[in-house]
Amino acid sequence: MKILITGATGMIGGELVSKFHELGVAINYLTTAKDKIEKREEYQGFYWNPSQQEIDLDCFNEVSVIINLVGANVASRWTSTYKQEIIDSRVQSAQTLMKGLQAIDHQIEYLISASAIGVYPDSLTKLYEEDETKLNDEFIGAVVQQWEKSVNKFKDLGIKVAKLRIGLVLSDQGGALEKMKQPIAYYAGAPLGSGNQWQSWIHVDDLCEMFIHCIKEQEEGVFNAVAPNPVNNKELTLAIAKTLNKPIILPNVPAFVLKLMLGEMAIIVLSSQYVSCKKIESTGFQFTYTYLNNALDNLLR
Repeated sequence: MKILITGATGMIGGELVSKFHELGVAINYLTTAKDKIEKREEYQGFYWNPSQQEIDLDCFNEVSVIINLVGANVASRWTSTYKQEIIDSRVQSAQTLMKGLQAIDHQIEYLISASAIGVYPDSLTKLYEEDETKLNDEFIGAVVQQWEKSVNKFKDLGIKVAKLRIGLVLSDQGGALEKMKQPIAYYAGAPLGSGNQWQSWIHVDDLCEMFIHCIKEQEEGVFNAVAPNPVNNKELTLAIAKTLNKPIILPNVPAFVLKLMLGEMAIIVLSSQYVSCKKIESTGFQFTYTYLNNALDNLLR
């Protein structure tokens, strides 16, 4: 098996590449930076430019599976220009892959794409499963809906499609956990807003294993990529502090302060999605990190 990965040099992509290499699976990857192209037997890079619909068609050689992870970081200030980039980076990448596949006789059987739990509306009480019909009408919800719609079009090529709606990814290689632990380490950490908003999290190892599981089992459709035991923001903050052996001495950061600092992007840290993982568990997937404390012990100690 050979797998093509978009976003292979990101936090999740890098972990996936390592796991596939341990399994003896060769990786092709796409990059917009020509200086990041490597040519090794087990790891080969190819140039693409989704904004111009350019792609090196050799990237598909001997590939049977595509993992689509690419997308501009949503944790940068949402100017009108950058909001469009967030959408375009996801939709145009799917369109470019589609255009490339339509131009060749391909062997692609399966595509699995990242998505996000931001598709679900903000709620402190609703437990969200994959068949939820009421979707988030804020910007981030619109992004995810357009993202998933662009990915679904690969079904028209006879390709099986799966989408993982990913929650808060905990990793020791950057991302949200790094941003949360830094102020806590310097005694400046505090819950955000009310602190009651749900944080449906997942350990990066479990997320990578979920991608691998879906590929092996050829699972199709939408799956929530979150651990079985979500916590609220206050619980998450206190758990990180306890793991680092640091006190939380400051009061909650008021929501209006976060909105002044972050603008519209504050919704990322203030919104609440309480999300179920029962569907992926029903396929036989087993989590290694089901509780937050175990995940933080592994990542921070």
